[in-house]
Amino acid sequence: MNHEGKPRHVGVEIEFGSVSTLAAAEKVHALFGGRLEREDQHRYHVCDTRLGDFLIELDSQYVHRVPGAEDDKQQLADRLRSILGNISELVVPNEIVCPPVELDQLPELEALTDALVAIGASGSSASPLYAFGCQLNPEIASREPGWILAMLRAYVLMSPWLRAIIELDFTRRLASFADPFPADYARLILDAGYQPDMDKLIDDYLAWNPTRNRELDMLPLFAWIDEDRVRSRVPDTRIKARPTFHYRLPDARIGEPGWSLALEWNRWCVVERLGADADRLAAMSEAWLENDARLVAGNWAIMSTGWLLT
Repeated sequence: MNHEGKPRHVGVEIEFGSVSTLAAAEKVHALFGGRLEREDQHRYHVCDTRLGDFLIELDSQYVHRVPGAEDDKQQLADRLRSILGNISELVVPNEIVCPPVELDQLPELEALTDALVAIGASGSSASPLYAFGCQLNPEIASREPGWILAMLRAYVLMSPWLRAIIELDFTRRLASFADPFPADYARLILDAGYQPDMDKLIDDYLAWNPTRNRELDMLPLFAWIDEDRVRSRVPDTRIKARPTFHYRLPDARIGEPGWSLALEWNRWCVVERLGADADRLAAMSEAWLENDARLVAGNWAIMSTGWLLT
């Protein structure tokens, strides 16, 4: 259940290459129904499907129409954006932004990734120029600062393990789209004495993480809770306030054997299960801090597996 006692939802954003936005939009329309609408050459909407509204676009703000320009200037700008978009498709991902769905509807989105493979879509490993991600936006179960902190702690503790088993694409690591949290911030929040109220939780996060490029981006959630506080520190118009985590770490490995949305979702569930186990979370936090204080720290990604087995 979510923070209002209703079924939780999760949003999914899938990046891919080798298939045009139009072809992908037509596939979404064929799978889920609704109305296919063209905004520009590189952005389409599939509205009123049985799951909700989908957005399919080239993931660059520079190739899409800006409302309000005069007609003659708009026509020239449209031609230039079209050319830029055609060039950008070589390295910039196309993206499907799915509507939030209930957790038991996730298999329907799995069918979408299969359909993209069938029409030739490629994932992050298809080219060294690609840095494609598959982002999950799980709705929160509680808006209490203690619960949010527990999930943050759990994520920090599981991050090395997640990065190791995902084997994060080199280009995505180089591009810093999903950077880990600073070690000093991890030390702050894993200390048992750190018990902030919501204002301090948000302020501390913003002090150490004034960027969207974190593997678990908390800015959308904190903007939903206190938008003025967040935007006064991070005036980035791309931040969309919503009651969800923004899990940016997974690669989009469309077409690779063994990869699926279910795999990435189940990895996220490892984080939530740890966050819900107060005793294990406290013991693991203490062990992390002890290991971090050693002259030669052990490999926490490997050490984490022991905690997962107990």
